[in-house]
Amino acid sequence: MSSHLPPQAASPMAETMDGAATTADVQGGAHVLLLPFPGMQGHANPMLQLGHRLAYHGLRPTLVVSRHVLSITTATASTSCPFPVAAISDGFDAGGISSCPDTAEYVRRMEAAGSETLARLLDAEARAGRPVRVLVYDSHLPWARRVARGAGVAAAAFLTQMCAVDLIYGEVWAGRVATPLADGQSALRGMLGIELGPGDVPPFVAAPQWYPAFTESALSQFDGLELADDVLVNSFRDLEPTRNINGGLVVIEQEAEYLESTWRAKTVGPTLPSFYLDDGRLPSNKAYGFNLVSSSAAPCMEWLDRQEPCSVVLASYGTVANLDAAQLEELGHGLYDSRKAFVWVLRNDEAEKLSEELCGKFKDRGLIVPFCPQLEVLAHKATGCFLTHCGWNSTIESVATGVPMVGMPQWADQPTAAKYVESAWGNGLRMRKGPVRREEVERCIREVMDGEKKQEYRRKAAQWMQKAKEAMQEGGSSDKNIAEFAAKYLLQ
Repeated sequence: MSSHLPPQAASPMAETMDGAATTADVQGGAHVLLLPFPGMQGHANPMLQLGHRLAYHGLRPTLVVSRHVLSITTATASTSCPFPVAAISDGFDAGGISSCPDTAEYVRRMEAAGSETLARLLDAEARAGRPVRVLVYDSHLPWARRVARGAGVAAAAFLTQMCAVDLIYGEVWAGRVATPLADGQSALRGMLGIELGPGDVPPFVAAPQWYPAFTESALSQFDGLELADDVLVNSFRDLEPTRNINGGLVVIEQEAEYLESTWRAKTVGPTLPSFYLDDGRLPSNKAYGFNLVSSSAAPCMEWLDRQEPCSVVLASYGTVANLDAAQLEELGHGLYDSRKAFVWVLRNDEAEKLSEELCGKFKDRGLIVPFCPQLEVLAHKATGCFLTHCGWNSTIESVATGVPMVGMPQWADQPTAAKYVESAWGNGLRMRKGPVRREEVERCIREVMDGEKKQEYRRKAAQWMQKAKEAMQEGGSSDKNIAEFAAKYLLQ
C-alpha cells in the first residue's frame, strides 16, 4: 500500500487544524471521527453539519478531509468548523480528485492510501490519549469500516442520497432486483411510494454497462453494510411518502421505514446549518462549511436585495455536470425568454461557451456568477424558483427553504429526486426528458412562478419546509435519532 503514497508523506496528525473548542472538548465527550468522501464538497458539508449536531449532544467530533482539500480550503470553511479538522491521503495529495480523470483508478488508489493513513490516524489519536469511539464514514468508502474494525473502533455508515435511491441500490446489491433496471414499475412495485417510469431510475442501475466504475461505487455502499454498527441517512422520515399496494390499499410504510427495517438506517437529516432550521438550541450558523471555489458572495446578495419578493429564478445544475455549448445556449435563452430575473451559477469554463449576443441580453435582468452561497440565496425573500439538477443536497436545501423547483436532472440520483419533486411532494415539476430546449425551460419556469398551480407549488413547498424544520428541532424524528446515536457512544 505504501507505494501509492507520495514520498515523504507526513503523519496525518501533523496536518490537524484545530478550531474553536466545543462543549464536548471541555467535557471530554466521546471522540467521533467524521470521514466524508474526499474532495467532494457536497459530501463534506452535510457531514460537517452532522458534526455540529453530534457536538451539541455531547460527542467530540473531528472532521477528516483529504490532504489536498485541507491545503486549498478557504478561511471561511475553517471558521465555520468549530472542531478539529484532520487529513488523510487519497493518493493524490498534490491535485486531489480532479487530477485523476480515471474514476476507477482514483477509487483504487484512494482505498489504498486512505486505508493506510486512516489506520495511522486512528492509532495516533489513541496514543495521544484521544481514542476514537466511533468512525462515521461516507457510505461510498466501505473500506473505512474495515479499517475501523481493525483498530477496534465502532463504525457508522452515512448514506448521502435520498432514501428511495438508497433503497434501489440496496435491492440491486442484495440481488433482489436485477439489472439493467429499465423502470421501477415491476421490479420495485410495492417498495416505493410512487412508480418510477423509464428515465426515473438512476442510470447506474438502468444502464450499468455505460457507467461501470460509477455503478460499482454506488452499489459498493452496501458492501458489508450489515456489519456496520450504525447506519445513518441524510433525509427525514416524513419526506418520502406512503406507498400504495394491493389494488389501492394504502399501507403506512415509507421508504425511510423500509430502509430501517432492511438496513437499520436511521434518518438524521436534513443536515443543514441551524440558522435555516429555526433551531435555537444550537449556535446560529449560516455557513455550510467547505467552499472549494474562491469567490465573493457579496455581489450576488447585493443584487438580490434589489429584487422584488419571489421574483428571481436561481439556476444551478451542480459542480460536476457539464453541458455543451448548444445546450447552454438553449438554457440561457429559456431563462431570458421566461422574462424573470435570474441568478445563474456557471463555472468560468462554462460561461466562456456562451455567445456574446446572449450575454448581452442578460445585462437587464440576469446575473451570472461562478459561485453563490446556495442556501443563503434560496432563503432570500427574492428567490421564487430553483432551476436545479436535483442533486440530493440541492433538493433537500430547496425543501428546507420552501422554494418550488424546476428539475433538470442529468444523472446519478437526480432523475429519481426530480420524479419525487413532481409526483410525490408536489413542490415543483420536472422538465421533459431529452436535450435542453429553450421552450421547455421557459414553460417550466412560467408554470411554477405564474401558472394556475403556482400557489399550490408554494403551499406544498411551505409545508415541506415546516416538516424539515420539525424533524431537526427538539423531539423531531431526526433529532431523536441523532440523540440516541450520541447517547449510545457516550454511555460506552
